[in-house]
Amino acid sequence: MIRVVIADDQVMIRDGLATLLDSDPGIAVVAQAGDGQEAVELASELAPDVVVMDIRMPRMDGLAATAQIASETGPRVLILTTFDLDEYVYEALGAGASGFLLKDAPAHDLIHAVKVVASGDALLAPSVTRRLIQDFARRRRHERPRTGAADALTPRELDVLRLIARGLSNAEIAGELFLAEQTIKTHVGHVLTKLNLRDRTQAVVFAYENGIAG
Repeated sequence: MIRVVIADDQVMIRDGLATLLDSDPGIAVVAQAGDGQEAVELASELAPDVVVMDIRMPRMDGLAATAQIASETGPRVLILTTFDLDEYVYEALGAGASGFLLKDAPAHDLIHAVKVVASGDALLAPSVTRRLIQDFARRRRHERPRTGAADALTPRELDVLRLIARGLSNAEIAGELFLAEQTIKTHVGHVLTKLNLRDRTQAVVFAYENGIAG
């Protein structure tokens, strides 16, 4: 069972999201927060798997809340965003968000996104979000020099990282490299551990920042 906290300052939106998520037998909404501060407190108290986080909220916005939750190795954060708020997506990536969902996406996409973010098994990357990640990484690359961290990866692990950066799932990577899916899962784990990355979203950013992809 995937345990979820919903953070949005509009009650009707929270209730609607909760009803939708609770309709899936594998998901349980355990609490709702009306602002970022409450989301941080509930994340610490309840230790859910995922926090579905709006950005613009009173007291503490979703970006600050995401940064605080991520810094404490807490739940994964799924950001709700819109096409015209690209700068927020850049900030959310820097804050440690694990996934993004456009607010005009079909309802069933939310259920899928929560499951993807909870598992960490695949990057939630609609084409628009992937472009934003690439642009974000290019900006960061100009701000700081590349690291030598990728030198610790084996050639096969580098192959896997490049395919992660393309948004491929473990099953798709296995097909590309003609390897077993469990083998790919092991390689992904090694990549994240060696690079000290939280999840696949951070792996994508790292790949673009360091010229490994794109």
